[in-house]
Amino acid sequence: MEQRSFTRLGRTVGAVGLGAWQLGADWGTVSEADAMAVLTAAVDSGVTFLDTADVYGDGRSEQLIGRFLRSRPDAGLTVATKMGRRVEQRPEAYTLANFRQWTDRSRANLGMDTLDLVQLHCPPTAVFSSDEVFDGLDTLVAEKAIAGYGVSVETCDQALTAIARPGVASVQIILNAVRHKPLEQVLPAAAAAGVGIIARVPLASGLLSGRYDEHTEFPADDHRNYNRHGAAFDVGETFSGVDFEQGIAAVRRLAPLVDADRTMAQFALRWVLDQAGVTVVIPGARDADQARRNAATAALSPLTDEQLAAVREIYDELIRPQVHDRW
Repeated sequence: MEQRSFTRLGRTVGAVGLGAWQLGADWGTVSEADAMAVLTAAVDSGVTFLDTADVYGDGRSEQLIGRFLRSRPDAGLTVATKMGRRVEQRPEAYTLANFRQWTDRSRANLGMDTLDLVQLHCPPTAVFSSDEVFDGLDTLVAEKAIAGYGVSVETCDQALTAIARPGVASVQIILNAVRHKPLEQVLPAAAAAGVGIIARVPLASGLLSGRYDEHTEFPADDHRNYNRHGAAFDVGETFSGVDFEQGIAAVRRLAPLVDADRTMAQFALRWVLDQAGVTVVIPGARDADQARRNAATAALSPLTDEQLAAVREIYDELIRPQVHDRW
């Protein structure tokens, strides 16, 4: 698989990683056997970057990855986790004492003495401007609890504030064929600063897989059901904030652009990989076949200029008025 660099982290990773939210919760039930099959298929297909968080299934995702790491100690993996969502979202909660407590829990869950990468998990906006917060993260690096740190953000303004911090190794942001705003300033700024970009929600919660229509119903424990209007967390995390029916209309416009050698999902993932400045894209997978197909995207040819222009046109016409200025 193509390797890309996290300059400030001093390591390279495969261009397609694995997002592990679904191994914990909020995407319907994923059994432990299926979770281990997903991890095995992804890594056997060249994936070297796994992204999780301490709140995914209250640590279940981390624990499953930890079990997998013990079974594959020489796999050369980079594991990124996140912290900060285990408490009420107030800037005062982002203290060194809490950082130590949260990272100790993640270290135990993952079975790692030093965490590869810890990201602040979409914290309140004020956190990004706090010197005390980033001094605390630097302390964790000095204590070897973590090798590096980054941020997961909701908005482009948050990303730009973080990129200006000299110790930030990565920014995780929603980027996909129906979420283009990061292309304007965030990706160029990150590339200039040597900050890695982790592209999350690349399939817009499965919308860009082409498998759904207006009649699709999601389980009650799936955020695509209960968070469609932002009842539980930022609505931008569910279908990228796009109205589901409008998103279906956009997918129908995109479908004729898809080459015979790739699926709709692979087309959408390749679009993300083709954006200058992206370090790694982290699609989720609920079964081994999905994990293999996602990883295979890295070997597919880039989209043509005509395809890229058509995606921009569909975005500008159908999606931009809804989402562009919100995040």
